[in-house]
Amino acid sequence: MNKMLNRRKFLFGGATLAGAGVLDSIPGAPSIRLLNSAIAQVKRPSHIIRASSNENPYGPSRVALKAVHRAMEDANKYGGITPQLISLMSKIENVPEDHITVGTGSGEILNVSAMIASLEGGSIVAPYPTFESLPRYAGNMGSEIIRVPVDDKMHIDLNAMYAAIRPDTKMVYLCNPNNPIPSIIEKNAMRDFIDEVSKDRLVFVDEAYYEYVDNPDFETMMDYVRNDNPNVIVARTASKIHGIAALRVGFGYAHPDLIASMDMKKTGSLNIVGQHAAYASYQDMEFQNFARKMNKESLSIVEGFCDEMGINYVKSNANFGFIETGMEIEKFSAAMLNEGIMVGRAFPPFTTWARVSMQRPEDMEYFTQTYRKLFG
Repeated sequence: MNKMLNRRKFLFGGATLAGAGVLDSIPGAPSIRLLNSAIAQVKRPSHIIRASSNENPYGPSRVALKAVHRAMEDANKYGGITPQLISLMSKIENVPEDHITVGTGSGEILNVSAMIASLEGGSIVAPYPTFESLPRYAGNMGSEIIRVPVDDKMHIDLNAMYAAIRPDTKMVYLCNPNNPIPSIIEKNAMRDFIDEVSKDRLVFVDEAYYEYVDNPDFETMMDYVRNDNPNVIVARTASKIHGIAALRVGFGYAHPDLIASMDMKKTGSLNIVGQHAAYASYQDMEFQNFARKMNKESLSIVEGFCDEMGINYVKSNANFGFIETGMEIEKFSAAMLNEGIMVGRAFPPFTTWARVSMQRPEDMEYFTQTYRKLFG
């Protein structure tokens, strides 16, 4: 906490700070942080701000790092602790162990599921834009990908997706929260959709960012797995809130028959270091809560700035924002990179919108200060 306080550069004394604190309690008044940004300059950091890849800037946790250090002593050995990791996830999610598989990142779960859906040909329905790993892999396997544009509020359009389903559709892919647009699918509409669609085809629910969601309209779809729905797959990852993206650990949850098929088709090989890191991190609730808190603070900086400046954005349910820059993203990203900030690539058709990954609050203060300087 002291570190958080020390990094703030107030130019006035305690009386002014106390007065600003009062403002925070007045509806419609500017926040302390916006006042600070107006009276203090944030120094350009010595590092590149990676507001581009939806990474956790704090991870891995100290608990996970200790587990990594211990695991390195066994780096000469094949195998690992996959059974223990599955047992842990079974307890956390209240899902039987034979309903769980572990992949080299959730990317392997996505790819193997795409393979299963593509083996008999046919089509796969996916929103657009969304996370492209599964649709891209399925397309490479020969499936026809039916991409359904998001609606005018930039939400996944379930009615349009349902209408796009054909007799040859083998799978419907849903990323919830979506990526690059951090919107969610309302839980009751999601359930109605899955109840109907999963009767005769696979539904894949990618919940890579679910740990960040603080929205009563959202629910995980894990109970479909608990209730033995034979056509629903839920994917999770240790790459986001757990901060171990490079160590490649992800999870698939599904009916045992689907899990057995996925296990037979996996081609990756889990490493012992990643397994131990994930096993430790999933039990470290203090770190997860800290990461959520800091993410909220960073989002409040960026979204508060957008409100102040009248910039259009999609309210975030993840660890990244999606904001309208008013220019082609290549121009925006080049200008930002010149100031030491990386932002996400272009995501057609929204080529003037920037996906901005949340980094530390002080980094996002510098981001908003730079935005104001360049484009304000």
